[in-house]
Amino acid sequence: MPRLIAAFLRHGDYKQLTGVPSALQAFGLTDAGQEQAAQGALEIHSYCQQQVLHIHHVIDSSTLLRAWQTASIIKTRLQEGTAQILSIESHDNLCERSVGSMANLNTLQIETILHDDPRFATPPQNWKSDSYYCLPFQGAESLLNSGSRVAKHIHANLSSLKPQITGDTLKIFIGHGASFRHAAYHLGLLKFEQISQLSMFHARPVFFEFQDDLSFHHIHGNWKIREKKETPMD
Repeated sequence: MPRLIAAFLRHGDYKQLTGVPSALQAFGLTDAGQEQAAQGALEIHSYCQQQVLHIHHVIDSSTLLRAWQTASIIKTRLQEGTAQILSIESHDNLCERSVGSMANLNTLQIETILHDDPRFATPPQNWKSDSYYCLPFQGAESLLNSGSRVAKHIHANLSSLKPQITGDTLKIFIGHGASFRHAAYHLGLLKFEQISQLSMFHARPVFFEFQDDLSFHHIHGNWKIREKKETPMD
């Protein structure tokens, strides 16, 4: 059967508010982020040439601007000099972990609200990076919840696509670092303890083969080894 390869890409560097959990920030890419996306396209093109892969015509992207812009740059670059027409489909299911009604407040504001509300317990000190912790607010989810959401989208998409392909194919997914890492855990690609040890480079693809038994196998591209000073956010 033809091979089906998935590429996971974290968005490029973006204009992130200081001290605010990444969540649903609506800002776009920086100049550096745009360059990273262009470089990511080159890496995808090179890998596809080496492996003789056809790029599936639909790029799946998070709905957040930084991911869509990354997808748009990659789409444009991959189309250059070819007759292939690519498109982008945006999905809420590929977004980063949501903090619900606390979206785009800074950490101090969120912790103050929790402290002042007698209904809520004090969150753990590392609540932003605790894979299990979910803020007690409407619409919030844990990092593991977000990873499960992303994993289900990827698995369902590839399971539907696999019987349709007639040649070796690459499917591109563009989203967010923390939710991709937690998705990788749910998909059997990472052990739980590796989630906090690893990160993703901006707009650098990591490639996985979706195998005949519907499992995943890491085949190319590197996770980023997290420095101790980094926090496991977006």
